[in-house]
Amino acid sequence: MPGSSSTKLSASHPKIGTIEEAIDALRAGDLVVYPTETFYGLAADPSSKSALKRLFAVKGRGAAKTVAMIAADTRSAFSLAREVSPIARRLAECFWPGPLTLVLPARAQIASALVGSSGGVGVRVSSHPTARALAAGLERPITATSANRAGELPAKTLVDARRALGRKVKVYLEGGILRTGAPSTVLEVVGDRWRIIREGAVSGRQIAAALAGETLE
Repeated sequence: MPGSSSTKLSASHPKIGTIEEAIDALRAGDLVVYPTETFYGLAADPSSKSALKRLFAVKGRGAAKTVAMIAADTRSAFSLAREVSPIARRLAECFWPGPLTLVLPARAQIASALVGSSGGVGVRVSSHPTARALAAGLERPITATSANRAGELPAKTLVDARRALGRKVKVYLEGGILRTGAPSTVLEVVGDRWRIIREGAVSGRQIAAALAGETLE
């Protein structure tokens, strides 16, 4: 199973660990690299201000650019939103678990680093078992930004991620070579209105078909 190896490399390299070690690291405010159905992601505990600050520093990313999250299940994902419209529920039914990030009106308790200028928070339920297990073990969604420095290509292998982030990450979870060609699609939903912010693995045609009640191919 991905993430099941506890092999330690040389002292100059970060550890490839287990899910349990990764969860412990997140609870301690450290960062974890993990596989998703798109690219390798960089996880922090979103309830920890210091962990989020560390994540932005490691990425070399400005705090004005927010990050999305991955949840273990639909209930956990929707707990981040102050309202979930029928459109959002329909899209979740059709595309979760999978590479569709829904941007929903954020609850007041969500950290500002995770809320965009429109007041939305991005979340998806990943189809990768390791990503879901990590969120389930932490008992809340985890950050889902790609495991690379800002401006660099997303990591498709653990070697890529380790080369980019090194010992700034506490635990790395192995997931093999990720052969995806696209990131998650990001779609904002407010009431009965929706718009695609970034088209990725789920196409606009598929979204329109789902909302029209058509059978998805």
